[in-house]
Amino acid sequence: MDAMIRKKLFWAILFVALFIRIAAGFWWQSRMPDEQRFFFGDSASYEVLAQQIAQGKPYQHGTDRLFRTPGYPLALAPFYLIQAEPPVIWLRIGNAFWGTLAVMLAGILGARLFNERAGLWAALLVALYPGAIAMSVFVLAESVFCPLMLLQLILWHQALTSSNDKHQWICAALAGAVFAAAVLVRPSWLLFPVFVTPVGSLFFANRMRQVKTMAVMMVAAVIVFSPWWIRNYSITGRFVPTTLQIGASQYDGLSPMATGASDMSYVSEFNTEQQFADIRATGPLAGTFETRLSDRMQKASTDWARQNPGKVAELAVVKFGRMWNVWPNEESLRSWKFRVVVCVGFVPLMLLGLWGTWKYANRGFAYALCFLPAVYFTLLHMVFVSSIRYRQPALLPLAVLAAGILASFYAKTSDLGLSEQKPDYASNRD
Repeated sequence: MDAMIRKKLFWAILFVALFIRIAAGFWWQSRMPDEQRFFFGDSASYEVLAQQIAQGKPYQHGTDRLFRTPGYPLALAPFYLIQAEPPVIWLRIGNAFWGTLAVMLAGILGARLFNERAGLWAALLVALYPGAIAMSVFVLAESVFCPLMLLQLILWHQALTSSNDKHQWICAALAGAVFAAAVLVRPSWLLFPVFVTPVGSLFFANRMRQVKTMAVMMVAAVIVFSPWWIRNYSITGRFVPTTLQIGASQYDGLSPMATGASDMSYVSEFNTEQQFADIRATGPLAGTFETRLSDRMQKASTDWARQNPGKVAELAVVKFGRMWNVWPNEESLRSWKFRVVVCVGFVPLMLLGLWGTWKYANRGFAYALCFLPAVYFTLLHMVFVSSIRYRQPALLPLAVLAAGILASFYAKTSDLGLSEQKPDYASNRD
């Protein structure tokens, strides 16, 4: 297959991906009751914050000023500059373009790790994967987070494999900036570098290069984070890296009422308790009401977890099952049609991704980076609440490894060069 044909196929895949996502957006919108704008409660909060940005008002949700990071509301804000309450289908169409960008980046990552044919397979897998399509339809932060995550992995790979020092540092700095942007969209990504750095140092070559790359990434990330951190410190008087939802999120996942699913009904009770505690206080109150409320919920969760380790372990197993369920956990999405679509789309991709991990991860840290997000998000959501929603970003880099397997099936070994182990970015451990 010559380069021109591959290029045309790639653009055709992107066109099909965009068409499918826009069509799915219209279909999903047609299912929504007239009186209901969004299916998920999170979507309504993103809308409020996007309106605040568009109207030049303080960035807050009600009285909460550190409720959500600003990444996704910033991506939505242009629609609210046009109209105070734009049709939701506009937002879904915007998400369709972000989802198509994720398809393109998956193809680029596949081509860089393997070859152009694998890049085509990676783009096709992500274009047709039902979970990726869904994340382009729902008004949720994953739509913007997924392409940012893939772009970070591409830049990270470039930094690790570059033979030019200047190019390496530029790619590392850009990877750090994109990482910070991804965290400001989806805060759960914050600890990913902390998780993968020991793995890379222990199991892969050229530890020093990895550490230097990570150091440059983190410096760039801090620069991008700093306006948000300074703003948060000016409000609370303490360092808040993302939001003050950590207390509520932790209690949602670890508490007497925890089931593995999300249920924020307890927040109003804690809110009332904190208000009474503030009234009864005789001395100066520490921090803000938001910080005190988050601390109260986090302490209650931690105390319960320490007293109930068996239940914590049991919940972890339940959450693992919820995250990797072969069909939706949500009752309203458990019709046989949804079950078939989710199962048929997920199981083959997951199996191929695991096969690709087993076959290619030993080639170097850059390949393992396609598998490690799945491990990271799994461990994270075995603590916090869990759902198949939270596995969707992790499946996109896994699709890249799956593409390597598919490409090896459909081409001669001499053409692909996949029968021999691809050299790592450094052959010697130091």
